[in-house]
Amino acid sequence: MNPTRVLVLNSGSSSVKYQLLDMADGSRPASGLVERIGEGPVPDHTAALRQVADELRERGMGLDSPELAAVGHRVVHGGTKFTEPTLITDEVVASIEGLVPLAPLHNPANVTGIKVARELRPDLPQVAVFDTAFHSTMPESAARYAIDVETADRYDVRRYGFHGTSHAYVSRAAAGLLDRDLAGLNTIVLHLGNGASASAIEGGVCVDTSMGLTPLEGLVMGTRSGDLDPAIVFHLARVGGMSMDEVDTLLNKKSGLLGLCGDNDMREIGRRMGEGDRAAELAFEIYIHRLRKYVGAYTAVLGRVDAIVFTAGVGENSAAVREAALRGLTGLGIELDGVRNTLRSGSARIISAQSSRVAVAVIPTDEELEIATQTYALVRA
Repeated sequence: MNPTRVLVLNSGSSSVKYQLLDMADGSRPASGLVERIGEGPVPDHTAALRQVADELRERGMGLDSPELAAVGHRVVHGGTKFTEPTLITDEVVASIEGLVPLAPLHNPANVTGIKVARELRPDLPQVAVFDTAFHSTMPESAARYAIDVETADRYDVRRYGFHGTSHAYVSRAAAGLLDRDLAGLNTIVLHLGNGASASAIEGGVCVDTSMGLTPLEGLVMGTRSGDLDPAIVFHLARVGGMSMDEVDTLLNKKSGLLGLCGDNDMREIGRRMGEGDRAAELAFEIYIHRLRKYVGAYTAVLGRVDAIVFTAGVGENSAAVREAALRGLTGLGIELDGVRNTLRSGSARIISAQSSRVAVAVIPTDEELEIATQTYALVRA
């Protein structure tokens, strides 16, 4: 038997998401989520992964299935070492652990998931797919911060970018939707969820992205501030007496839309705006202002933009965000079709006007499929 199924595992700090994909026919025989790890009946990641194995076994698709070709693991940070999907070995695990200082909230959980899965199926190929890998093609002019080079190199301070599997999938899907050759397509991808990022993609290759050393940089997000003057940190420490941990919590968990108006759900913000809530209106305006700045900046970076693509929860579902972000940009060749934009659909679709020089599309992201595709290609090579 030629095994064609890939189990994709996304092991987070308090949850494990899984999806089983069959690469032969595109089907998804199983998916699930184990939440609240560390609480109640799921004490740790080992228990969570064993629960995943039990759920699959109950469906007749256990980890011992001969149809299983590999396990693909989402790993948030690959640093400069991992720039492509990588077959997992003991040395690779050690290297990922060494990157924990760059992603202290994510990489430890990713490593735990890898270790447990390898214990459960030590004979099965397992592959790490890194969020940062797609952005590793950025030129040094985009990846370097303008700080002392020796200090930056000593502490691995540079822009890495995140949501890479989403940006990779969506940019490729855009070429298919538009029936264009990927190599000749310049695309701005706007991944707008609770975490949000933008990328400039030239011929399928990332040349710039909004997130940096960490996922804090860039767009206004659900609870993260995005871009700010770095001296704000010094000011809060010196004048406000805040510790580094307190500032970290403020900027990552108590800022963004939540910090501006008390809500980080765009649907609720929209409802409040409809009632004339000024705090919600201002939060929306700040969110949109930042988003428009990145569209303009990446238009300049690319020189020519063929497509702008919205994806992830807000990008796929909020017609108001899409309309506000691109309003008045006809000078850049961008025109939305009002009817197409407001049409509710779960499918990839074009929402720009016929007269628009730049195609605007909504493409639902599929990070699990991207991880499975990269994993399967590696183990079949």
